[in-house]
Amino acid sequence: MIENTMDGFQKIELADNKKKVVLPTQSMRDQAFVKPTQNSGLTKDMRKKGNPAKLKKPLGIGITIAAIVVVILIFVLIIPLQKTIVAAKQTEAQLKVFAASVKQENIDQASTELQKSQVDLTNTESKLQALGYLQYVPIASMYYGDAKHAAKAGDYALTTAGIVIDSLKPYEDVLGLKGKGSFVGGTAEQRISTAVLTMGKIVPRINDIAANLDQVKSEVDGINKNHYPTWLFGKSIQTQLSSLQALTDESVVAVSQARPLITALPALLGEDSQKKYLVIFQNDKELRPSGGFITAYAVFDIDKGVISVERSDDIYPLDDSIADKPVAPAPLIKYLHLTDPVFNLRDSNLSPDFITSMNTFTSMYDKASGRINVDGIIAIDTDVLVNTIKILDNSVTVDGLTFTTNNDPRCDCANVIYELEDSISRPVNYIKTDRKGLLGDLLNVIMHKALSSSPKIYWGPLFQSVLTDTNQKHILFDLFDTNAQSGIEALNAAGQIHSFDGDYLHINDSNFGGDKANLFTTEAVENDYSVAGDGTITKTVTINYVNNHAPSDCNLADGGLCLNSDLRDWVRIYVPQGSTLVSNKGSQVKMTTYNELGKTVLDGYIDIRPLSKATYTVSYTLPFKLQSGSSLPVMIQKQPGTYDNQYTINYNNHALDPFPLLTDKTLDLK
Repeated sequence: MIENTMDGFQKIELADNKKKVVLPTQSMRDQAFVKPTQNSGLTKDMRKKGNPAKLKKPLGIGITIAAIVVVILIFVLIIPLQKTIVAAKQTEAQLKVFAASVKQENIDQASTELQKSQVDLTNTESKLQALGYLQYVPIASMYYGDAKHAAKAGDYALTTAGIVIDSLKPYEDVLGLKGKGSFVGGTAEQRISTAVLTMGKIVPRINDIAANLDQVKSEVDGINKNHYPTWLFGKSIQTQLSSLQALTDESVVAVSQARPLITALPALLGEDSQKKYLVIFQNDKELRPSGGFITAYAVFDIDKGVISVERSDDIYPLDDSIADKPVAPAPLIKYLHLTDPVFNLRDSNLSPDFITSMNTFTSMYDKASGRINVDGIIAIDTDVLVNTIKILDNSVTVDGLTFTTNNDPRCDCANVIYELEDSISRPVNYIKTDRKGLLGDLLNVIMHKALSSSPKIYWGPLFQSVLTDTNQKHILFDLFDTNAQSGIEALNAAGQIHSFDGDYLHINDSNFGGDKANLFTTEAVENDYSVAGDGTITKTVTINYVNNHAPSDCNLADGGLCLNSDLRDWVRIYVPQGSTLVSNKGSQVKMTTYNELGKTVLDGYIDIRPLSKATYTVSYTLPFKLQSGSSLPVMIQKQPGTYDNQYTINYNNHALDPFPLLTDKTLDLK
């Protein structure tokens, strides 16, 4: 029997087995092939999405895959990366501890902290190695490569530091460093002698240092600073990388060029045979081209590192022993107003290039009677005396005179400077013998006091002071050993005028007034650049001299000590060769130009009086043009014997912060 139901199904009852089967009616079968209407019961969104049941399977697969990827990233990338970062930060912190121990000159602690730093760096490298697959990932490979270069550079740098520390350890007490030392027994002279005799075993390590620094340079240069655009990382990363690359380049060059000096050092200190050095005193308070008026000299003997004074004297008796002197150069006749126009040894340092001046000095010294053959010349000025006495408890007594560095109101300068000038320069109604030999005696007492003390008290500060004075050109060297001198020149300790590709400036003042007016005169230099549309560069240099002190009593008949009087200043400005003078103001003679030492010289003269100011200005065009978008490299060379002359630089509506010219300086004007 067949029966239609209310919901459109057909109900069939089978009598034989009493089973009921429900089937769709014909109308329902027809509707299965008809496009659903708005009243079909399915919404538009449901029709678009399809059957939710059918979507569950692929969605579940997607979530599973995503979860797997996240897990992989966590274990393969994030966790190793986090471990690497943590290790790197730990290494950085440890390196700072190591650097602090080096700064404190504690070589034993530095050795311990170095070992810790090496362990931490090795740990960082192993963590970084776990990220090695990043070298095959685009973009990430760049930063992974830079990280590898940085880690390797650090490894080589620490190895280099280890060599240096191991080399210095035996000399801890000799150098005044904090540590146990190997020469703690015997007198100071015996310790120094032992140090010099063992130095030959350590010196060859300089080759290992040079080789490792080459590796550091290679790895640092392998870091591409362009991987860190300023719009994303800021300027600090690129700036730091540029500074690091420049520093490593300079270090490699310095060590490579200084290697001959370091190799020759044992011989220079009298390891095999006694050496003699002529020490000349250049009084920077009466400034001359290479550092100051040559006032006195001494001959020092060095035998296995032990120093003694063989002779010390005023320069005048040595000058008087030279016969048949040549005629003085024109500037001396013109500005010194010489009544007897002969060329004296004391005025021989006319060149701003110290080596050139010493060549002239040596040619005249060789004609002096009773001269002593020497192995080199070392020049010092008053800054060396002041700094040394300050370290030696600020008090040294010589021939009944006590010298300190306390300010003396009679000159508003260090007491040692006034006492020396008073003893040397003040006229008296009796004949002073060996009036400037006092300087040699002072140097002798200073050395004796330093060497007879515990190395840990004075030697470290004295060693550092010598390095600073050398860097600032208060100590200059002209050694007759060719290899040693090449090392000295590489360290810029020879007071030379350098060649330079770019703008260059060296201002050289020569006081021909005969008094010590440089003690009271300050100097400030303004540099102004103007660039025309075609790239022509016009530069204006303005020198401002100021003497705010009252004049001295220069009546020699009354026994006055004439320190501050007119500063008769021969001014030479060394600029790039081929520069053309445009205008000048302030020179009291007609300015001349000529070429010398590979530069064009702008030569003039100015008189600066006590309680007055004076301005000296020159404008000139540089011999090259500035290309659009390029920068201008600049070198400014300091005159030996000068102190904190202030410099300002203005260009393209920009102004650099004023700075004191303490050493030679290079800039890159963007």
